[in-house]
Amino acid sequence: MTAFTSLATDLTGKHALVTGGSRGIGAAIAWALAERGADVAITYERSADHAAEVVTAIEKQGRRAFAIQADSADAAAVKRSVANAAEHLNGLDILVNNAGIARGGDFVDMSLDDIDALLNVNVRAPWLASQAAIPLLPEGGRIITIGSCLAERVAVGGVTAYSATKSALLSFTRGLARELGPRGITVNVVQPGPIDTDMNPADNGDFSEMNRRMTALGHYGKPADIAAMVTFLASPAGRFATGGVFTVDGGTNA
Repeated sequence: MTAFTSLATDLTGKHALVTGGSRGIGAAIAWALAERGADVAITYERSADHAAEVVTAIEKQGRRAFAIQADSADAAAVKRSVANAAEHLNGLDILVNNAGIARGGDFVDMSLDDIDALLNVNVRAPWLASQAAIPLLPEGGRIITIGSCLAERVAVGGVTAYSATKSALLSFTRGLARELGPRGITVNVVQPGPIDTDMNPADNGDFSEMNRRMTALGHYGKPADIAAMVTFLASPAGRFATGGVFTVDGGTNA
């Protein structure tokens, strides 16, 4: 039997694009991929300073890094960012569709602008980025999309539209895994639960306490917890996982 070694998660020589990689979960994913040897491009919408910090941190690890300003609600910008990443990194092996937004409230009161924003960023952008990346990915390429545990279990009100956009990623992932399997490209979705970020802080009063009580472990996760799953799926160790839904939610959906 072949022993499992650290080489199983080695990403040396790989090129990755992480959308929405300037803060929170996206930044943690970018750092983790670089720690394992990958060169990494990230996209950001407005957080230029945060994006620069991520690039600097990756470069200090001896890896190449590049930040691309791109609004994920802009279809042309999404497709352009994939081409730019491949050009600056001299290739593309891993696409992480991380960029996303949340809009809450009673569904009956949601504006068309809010619904369009959720669909454009959470659904259309991952589809378009993947569509642009597929011709560039070699055998062994990876597409990993960040969803939400709310895609499969909606235990609270006020998140109907958001949850629906994340549910769309499940069929997208499974269908694309079937299409790309013959090329040796894997496609998976990672579903975070309550993760302590500036978008969903663990100290946000009653809302945070409700989220905490819903977990089996009794506490929020860290961005690094999601990054660990993504880097596993991106690595040689994850080569036989495709069309999968990997929920990292502290037992919220248990």
